[in-house]
Amino acid sequence: MSLSVSPASPRLVLASASPRRMELLRQIGVSFTVIEHQVDETTRPWELPQDYVQRLALEKARSAQALMSGLTLPVLGADTIVVCAGQILGKPRDRVDALRMWQLLSATEHQVYSAVALCQGERSEGRMSCTEVRFRALSAQDCEHYWASGEPAGKAGAYAIQGLGALFVQSMTGSYTGVVGLPLFETAQLLAAFDVPTALDAGPGRP
Repeated sequence: MSLSVSPASPRLVLASASPRRMELLRQIGVSFTVIEHQVDETTRPWELPQDYVQRLALEKARSAQALMSGLTLPVLGADTIVVCAGQILGKPRDRVDALRMWQLLSATEHQVYSAVALCQGERSEGRMSCTEVRFRALSAQDCEHYWASGEPAGKAGAYAIQGLGALFVQSMTGSYTGVVGLPLFETAQLLAAFDVPTALDAGPGRP
């Protein structure tokens, strides 16, 4: 377990070490602490992608909650998956696996499911966004250069829309922040339900 605290007094525990999720929470003015942990991300037989991503978000929140010592703050878990032609595209194992994913994604539309779950004590609630993303046709050179950049490693679907991966995106309908890894509209709904303030709730110049 690794725990870190943001400069202001934390109002939330983030069950993720993702720099992207941390940055998105900072963007909306949420003060948080981080608990790193591990969960089994194996899919279950016949589990639908949307059920899988929502289950993982909640399991991550519960896993971090179990590691808390004396903290009673709400815990936020999140998970994001890329789905193309019914296949869940996780993090690429290697270059060959990334090339396989890009062949599927090239010149076609895929879905990005991003789920968030918030729990405090026995209470838990969740939300999910689904975004339709269309890639342009990808050349062999596109794929080789992108892999060489190092960006695709550790990214669901082997791309990051907030980075060079944006060059592949022809169109998108839905939540940009959901594709990045934390759908802020749905997250804000949960934060409000658990009385966790954002910058707009605090107002200008207030903590």
